Amino acid sequence: MSRGQPNIAIAHWPGMDLFGKADLDRLRALGLLLNTEPIGAWDEEASTVLAEAEVIVGHWGCPPLDAAMLDQAPRLGLFAYAAGTVKMTLTDAVWDRDIRVTSGANANAEPVAEFTLAAILFANKGVLWRRGPADFSAMSNMGDRQWGNYGRTIGIIGASLIGRRVIELLRPFPHLTVTLYDPYVTPEEAASLGVEKLELDELCASADVLSIHAPALPETMHMIGPDQLSALPDGATVINTARGPLIDHEALLPHLVSGRLYAILDVTDPEPLPDNSPILELPNVWISPHLAGSQGTELARMTDYVIEEVRRWSAGEPALNEVTKERLATMA
Repeated sequence: MSRGQPNIAIAHWPGMDLFGKADLDRLRALGLLLNTEPIGAWDEEASTVLAEAEVIVGHWGCPPLDAAMLDQAPRLGLFAYAAGTVKMTLTDAVWDRDIRVTSGANANAEPVAEFTLAAILFANKGVLWRRGPADFSAMSNMGDRQWGNYGRTIGIIGASLIGRRVIELLRPFPHLTVTLYDPYVTPEEAASLGVEKLELDELCASADVLSIHAPALPETMHMIGPDQLSALPDGATVINTARGPLIDHEALLPHLVSGRLYAILDVTDPEPLPDNSPILELPNVWISPHLAGSQGTELARMTDYVIEEVRRWSAGEPALNEVTKERLATMA
């Protein structure tokens, strides 16, 4: 059933231009935009907006939706989050009310998957480790079978939104074998994705590249530990674009110092690493500052996504990516 044109509020870090003028105009076309300066705290100034808001469009820095805030927003029917994880924004009080929650995790998964694809191909080629004039000697070692993308095995940890998208992006490379570890996926479901499901240690033992896409849950902390790292073949690369604590960094360090393994880490534990961390000085480690997710022009994809969620709720249509209490428990 159509809900007409709702009252819409925006909440995210003040000072960040996450919704441009054109985006605000598109929201105005869907309903009454109650504020253009984003709400960064549920304070007295925000209470007037909350009293009227039927939709809150959140983004990075949106304050948590707790019971006190929800008491001030009796008309709220949709919380549409433009970015990925909503775990730091939702509280249990949300589930006690008839509020649809949506996430832009699908939209944010795309650049992370693209980053991962590039990292896999570059890692196998040795691009990140053999660079600059000093490494032109690599031309004389073209027969070194340590390098190359033919006949390699890529082990995917987690059939998350990002993990599944990475699998899709790898399909045009039939010369790569893709395996999957995910305890919630059956072998039949894995086969439908075009991959073989393996147990974790078995997958690690056969992976030339290990790419981590599992959610940060109590049971996944340090899931890549001493046994898994020791199982990886010599010369394998570990890629982490998920959360730093999924890898036991103390267990990883000796494999990196010895040069036995390589690592591409977009996330670390802690994050950022301290300036004196030995990992920062290793030539076989590539560290990026948590930038695999949406950056720059890629923010527009998340904006488009969240505006479409508002349109769908207003029109009485199903959500693109609805978050429920049960689903949240296994999400990143």
